[in-house]
Amino acid sequence: MARNIQSLERAAAMLRLLAGGERRLGLSDIASALGLAKGTAHGILRTLQQEGFVEQDAASGRYQLGAELLRLGNSYLDVHELRARALVWTDDLARSSGESVYLGVLHQQGVLIVHHVFRPDDSRQVLEVGAMQPLHSSALGKVLAAYDPVAHSEALECERESFTAHTVTAPEAFEEILDLTRARGYAADTEETWEGIASVAAPIHDRRRMPVGAVGITGAVERVCPSGEMRPELIAAVRDCARAVSRDLGASRF
Repeated sequence: MARNIQSLERAAAMLRLLAGGERRLGLSDIASALGLAKGTAHGILRTLQQEGFVEQDAASGRYQLGAELLRLGNSYLDVHELRARALVWTDDLARSSGESVYLGVLHQQGVLIVHHVFRPDDSRQVLEVGAMQPLHSSALGKVLAAYDPVAHSEALECERESFTAHTVTAPEAFEEILDLTRARGYAADTEETWEGIASVAAPIHDRRRMPVGAVGITGAVERVCPSGEMRPELIAAVRDCARAVSRDLGASRF
């Protein structure tokens, strides 16, 4: 059985201590409450402070929870609210399109799949929740890069790998694709990430009109693009799904 890492346990205990009771605590209070030497407590607090999880009041020297914890907490809540709001609509999209449906959010210079609805047939499929897709070539990634400034910067900063002969990697050409995505309201990926696979995706916004994710369908090229162009009814279905989820998240103008 693996042993727990003591320093992480102590850091977690500090965060829980700061989260309850008084808003700010001094070094002596923290060390005494956790049964630690002051030097040990100070070293852990200094590390937490450097990572943004703890802040120290300049006047009193007391410690409190930092803004990074709030950001992470909001991120967790946002992702789970997004998934909860999208469940019914993504199921409907899978049924109406006959294809797999993916819900993705920006994560570590890529797209994290937070929800996956299987293609509604009897084929063997693998659940891809937790998988990552690239920002520069996937339909979900292009949507995020087009509407989210942070995703845009990360897509330009990261290495844009050529997955197939169709992958666009040049910065100028990539920017043109993002301009087209914003003009059309959706992004397409025709064999740019995987040979024989095509995708279309649209952005999801919250009540602040901020892009919080993207939803899209993925399927074989011969089904999604039978004549070389994305089937208009699939594009419309994806955009309708994105609007419906956005409305449920409080977005207006849909």
